Amino acid sequence: MEPAKSKSTNKKQTKIVVDYGKVPPQATEIEESVLGALMIDNTAIDKVVDILSADSFYKETHQKIYKSITELYGNRSPIDMHTVTEQLRKNGDLEEVGGPYAIAMLTAKVASAAHILFHAQIIAQKFMARELIGISTDVQTKAFEESTDVDDLMQEAEGRIFELSQKRQKKGVTQIDPVIDEALARLNKAAAQTDGLSGVCSGFHALDKVTSGWQKSDLVIIAARPAMGKTAFVLSMAKNMAVDYNIPVAVFSLEMSNVQLVNRLIVNVCEIPGEKIKSGQLEPHEWAQLDVKIKKLEGAPIYIDDTPSLSILEFQTKARRLKEENDIQIIIIDYLQLMNASGMKFQSREQEVSTISRSLKGLAKELDIPIIALSQLNRNVENRGQGSEGKKPQLSDLRESGAIEQDADMVCFIHRPDYYKIYEDPNTQKDLRGIAQIIIAKHRNGATADIDLVFKHEYARFMNEEDTVDPFATLGSKLNNAPLPSYSSYNLPPHNNEDTPF
Repeated sequence: MEPAKSKSTNKKQTKIVVDYGKVPPQATEIEESVLGALMIDNTAIDKVVDILSADSFYKETHQKIYKSITELYGNRSPIDMHTVTEQLRKNGDLEEVGGPYAIAMLTAKVASAAHILFHAQIIAQKFMARELIGISTDVQTKAFEESTDVDDLMQEAEGRIFELSQKRQKKGVTQIDPVIDEALARLNKAAAQTDGLSGVCSGFHALDKVTSGWQKSDLVIIAARPAMGKTAFVLSMAKNMAVDYNIPVAVFSLEMSNVQLVNRLIVNVCEIPGEKIKSGQLEPHEWAQLDVKIKKLEGAPIYIDDTPSLSILEFQTKARRLKEENDIQIIIIDYLQLMNASGMKFQSREQEVSTISRSLKGLAKELDIPIIALSQLNRNVENRGQGSEGKKPQLSDLRESGAIEQDADMVCFIHRPDYYKIYEDPNTQKDLRGIAQIIIAKHRNGATADIDLVFKHEYARFMNEEDTVDPFATLGSKLNNAPLPSYSSYNLPPHNNEDTPF
């Protein structure tokens, strides 16, 4: 029995030696080849400068040599054995790297720079692997500490991995021919559409006419002050897309729970006041109305995520999975300022919002779908003077506006004049009660415009103006206010006072 125990102990000891005897991922010989190639081919640096940094090299001496090479490149100086040696001497690093002889030996080890790009990618991969090991080791050490808050540690790990992933997201140059083919394919697809839309339709005809639908890879910011109906607008749009056009939509709700969001959709679709849906105090005919109209929502391709304080890394992961599994065509975020870039260190909230908006734009391009993010406006609108124009939002009203305005392909504002007791357009004398204006303030690939929609407050619903026109009233107007025909003259089904129309 003793020998068996001894054998087991020896195995365990051997395993420990192996675990703690590992060498970090490295490729020092390839590093030498790359450095040598850079010094024998003056154009080789152009191929690797956006892939490698000094930190990418494992050996410290190699880091110093590469740093000297990039300094020469930045000064547009020739790069060869002699200039690199002189630059190292100027930096005080020549003796540390082994002197002129070590530099000469690097150039002697390579015949050409033919494979430098492939070798550089290997070095970059090894560096990423070392960084991941460092992050995981640090996380593991902190996880063993009793005083560590696990939620904070998870956020820190997410943030550091996100920063690392951002470093490696580089895209190569593409020759124009395949891009032309893709552009023509999209043009032909748009031409085949009878409605003339090339993007995802919102269901709001006047808006779609200006935008041609929400375009692929676009980041769209929809901003407004509180009580303007931001959430109602995007939910009305999500209903139009998913219910009317069967377009898969993903909604990330950081403010409301999924039940609250669905209740808003029920109010919108079933046209039952929100207070009644909340209290459950429905009249008999309203219960019947609910039973009939809620079927429109059943089976609709709407996917809701209500994770609070969603991090940008978690959002990216979920969005990619939704695109892969459900082929979503558009993403809606309610709202941008509630997202965070957890685990990363920022000097200000503006820097964090900048990282978030830049990441949203990058993801829209990656998934090739539009991303619509709601945003808040600051109080400048409230402080401006009265009047229709004074209360209209401006780009400068965006909260943490610099990065959002820069990254967005389109910025739209929601403005309801009657909220500010402005009931008539001073220029056209149009009645503005119940009107919501969608102001396209920035449109990178198209025109700016003000679009009028109708807002039904009791149903939290935005509608096309033409959808609210009473056909009987229109007919009466055309007949110069002649008496309207009786109900029976329209050849409609017999009216039953006990049946309330939906």
